[in-house]
Amino acid sequence: MKFEILDEAQEDLIKGFHFYEGREPKLGSYFLDSLFSDIDSLLVYAGIHQRTFGYHRCLSKRFPFAIYYNIEGGLVRVYAVLDCRQNPSQTKSRLTGDP
Repeated sequence: MKFEILDEAQEDLIKGFHFYEGREPKLGSYFLDSLFSDIDSLLVYAGIHQRTFGYHRCLSKRFPFAIYYNIEGGLVRVYAVLDCRQNPSQTKSRLTGDP
């Protein structure tokens, strides 16, 4: 199985990096390492996660973030990497396109 991280999800990762790097030097890099490790685990565990707003939701092991993905054929497509501390209506709006 392969995976693809869409541009929107990559932007989410960059925003998270800047947020944590602003808190403490090198924490942003640790954030990215941790999230990419969680994304890599989808190659083995894709599909076992609860579905939310039409996507599988994998919770990060070290940071309060969720990885939203779907399986399309032999491809795991990551649509968003969102902070779980934000208002749930913002998450729903982002994932469903409803304002």
